[in-house]
Amino acid sequence: MRYKLAVIPIPVFLIILYFLYSGLNKDPTLIPSPLIGKSVPEFSSTTLIDNKIITNQNMLGKSYILNVWGSWCYGCSLEHNFLIDIYNTDTIEIYGLNYKDSRENAIEWLRSKGNPYKKIIFDSDGDIAIDFGVYGAPETFLINENGIIIHKHVGPIDNKYFNDVLLPKIKK
Repeated sequence: MRYKLAVIPIPVFLIILYFLYSGLNKDPTLIPSPLIGKSVPEFSSTTLIDNKIITNQNMLGKSYILNVWGSWCYGCSLEHNFLIDIYNTDTIEIYGLNYKDSRENAIEWLRSKGNPYKKIIFDSDGDIAIDFGVYGAPETFLINENGIIIHKHVGPIDNKYFNDVLLPKIKK
């Protein structure tokens, strides 16, 4: 009887070990989004710099990238120079969603690093980001001219990711 009880933890341990190991092999940037193929959530907010009203309706008509960022975000600093490179090539417009930040800190951050965004939605409390299913910053969405979310990426984007994944979807 004691032998049977002693053997039970071994298979349980092996099952737990299997799930832990399989989780380590997954790409954390491939978090699925239920919003792919659906319309951008409705929102109304103000723009970061000039404090004017902006809604999801203002962004229809052209495909664009929506980049979720914050001045406090290390990963956002990593991808920022690349976003400026995209802006300079005029390949696609980039809108920003300033996430859980203060207006002053965000504006100062852009002053020091440059501004790659056509317009920036100010979302100090994170409500708009929640509607987009944002886990944290940075996150990047590719949205078509009809306001349909085509792609979501969690984490910083770089030249390789842009050219291999986003650019083919932009050119479709």
